[in-house]
Amino acid sequence: MVKKMLIKYCSAEMRGSEKIAIFESKKRLLHIIKGIMKKVDVVLGLQWGDEGKGKVVDVLTPSYKVIARFQGGPNAGHSLHFGDTSFVLHTVPSGIFRDGSVNIIGNGVVVDPVILAKEISDIEAHGVDVKSRLLISKKAHIILPTHRILDAASEAAKGKSKIGSTLKGIGPTYMDKTGRNGLRFGDVLAPDFMARYEKLKNKHVAMLRQYDFQYDIAEYEKTWMEGIEFLRGYRFIDSEQTVNDYIAAGEGILAEGAQGSMLDVDFGTYPFVTSSNTVCAGVCTGLGVAPTKIGDVYGIFKAYCTRVGSGPFPTELFDEVGEKLRQVGHEFGATTGRPRRCGWLDMVALKYAVMINGVTGLIMMKADVMNDFDTIKIATSYRVGGVETDVFPYEVTDDLEPVYTEFKGWKCDICGIRRYEDFPAEFKAYVEFIEKATGVPVKIISVGPDREQTIIRYED
Repeated sequence: MVKKMLIKYCSAEMRGSEKIAIFESKKRLLHIIKGIMKKVDVVLGLQWGDEGKGKVVDVLTPSYKVIARFQGGPNAGHSLHFGDTSFVLHTVPSGIFRDGSVNIIGNGVVVDPVILAKEISDIEAHGVDVKSRLLISKKAHIILPTHRILDAASEAAKGKSKIGSTLKGIGPTYMDKTGRNGLRFGDVLAPDFMARYEKLKNKHVAMLRQYDFQYDIAEYEKTWMEGIEFLRGYRFIDSEQTVNDYIAAGEGILAEGAQGSMLDVDFGTYPFVTSSNTVCAGVCTGLGVAPTKIGDVYGIFKAYCTRVGSGPFPTELFDEVGEKLRQVGHEFGATTGRPRRCGWLDMVALKYAVMINGVTGLIMMKADVMNDFDTIKIATSYRVGGVETDVFPYEVTDDLEPVYTEFKGWKCDICGIRRYEDFPAEFKAYVEFIEKATGVPVKIISVGPDREQTIIRYED
């Protein structure tokens, strides 16, 4: 299509031989192409997850036809708040509540039929027509009951060195995927589906014999089969083709990540990571999108840091300040309910995540949690073995010491502010320091859980 337009415009203008006419034709062509060639924008977390991606996706969705999850599983929980109503979405994309939206569970996602079926039923109970808005990739892998048991057995066997798994079966499912043994949603449509299920289940039962772990699969398996039957009523698609068809049609597409960049299986704080690629590159493999089709990358971060589970956390606070962040910020896992570890903003890790993801715009969440702090800190470098560095290391060891820059707290309630110009000078100084350090504008600031508590500084 673009080639035909180029021929048309060039030939039309080049007959006149005037250079200015050629120049103007190029300008017009580029303008037209820009309006037609939509790309996939990305929203993802830049820390250890729980950054507030659900709310951001919900706020941004009016600008997009398609919202697509590209990785992760029900170990992620995206919280949405509408007045007095709250939802926690574990698998369904966060655009599901928007009329006219298309919500795709991509091939990079692993799905528990029990959790997804319940989630859909809960959403439908609030009057949302999920069936007309939700599409499931045939290539998305299915979490089996035995995957959950393997997860629990493996974690129990690790003892004190456990990863901090949510025990949802995510890791074992991805292991079967890469081991080429997995069960996918496309298999549900096959006449020998039950035979495929039994084959994989039996493999897992044999593996479980190596663990001293007691389990009873019968009840959960029954519920799992009911979940499979329920989901048969929904649309299974070749999602990579569908996504690229929407790109070709010029529709806006937003890719929604789960967890955070510092939990990426390659670039996170390994081995205390998740089992998928949470960074922007995961969009390409998790949806079947070419790298050239990636547009804006929105990186979400809290004004401070949190982490759930085990693993390195350089700025973690074990004192009353950390507890204050936890209580004021309601830092308890949306999926597990576990209290989150809390600490100051880590600029070394943030700059690393910005670099890895190619972030074009930052989104700051939960700035209001620090309304009542006299002093606020940012770790701007690390001291490792007596040497100071601002490069995130291969391994975070016990001798790593964060080096902090201190800021004066704003000491006022910013929850009701709706314009950046109205923020106190102390808060602006905090925001602008982050922009200068990362080289990326903070485009959106959230000062509360509701949609309206969102300040958009820059319109794209």
